[in-house]
Amino acid sequence: MRHHSKQIVRWGDLDAFGHLNNAAYLVIAQEARADWTWYSRKPKGLPPIFADMVVARAEVDYLIPIYEGSFEVDVAIWVSRIGNSSFDLMYEITSAEGVHAKSKTVQVAVSMETKKARRIYEDEKAWLNTYLEEPI
Repeated sequence: MRHHSKQIVRWGDLDAFGHLNNAAYLVIAQEARADWTWYSRKPKGLPPIFADMVVARAEVDYLIPIYEGSFEVDVAIWVSRIGNSSFDLMYEITSAEGVHAKSKTVQVAVSMETKKARRIYEDEKAWLNTYLEEPI
């Protein structure tokens, strides 16, 4: 299963070349990730999950440039690997024009007390497993 989140490209995210700046793709992924772990859960009466995770690694493949602000994209998120304290998330940023970018982040669960990596809890692992697919 994949989570889908609609995101709007902001005019201010366009760069001097007139296209979406490379760093903005990671912001779009971050907003979609927040929707997945926080905002989409709220209407269901569910608490946020993984409020204590950090990004340990991020990579982006830029495929079709975005040349306009106020442009809506769909961000699909799914899990490609679950470890003891980390997991990999995959993203596809698409519109009617096609796939704009594919990316991956390595997320690490962190103890808020120690600020160090912690084990993924069983309920978190079960939730992640509902989104587990093969990597692209």
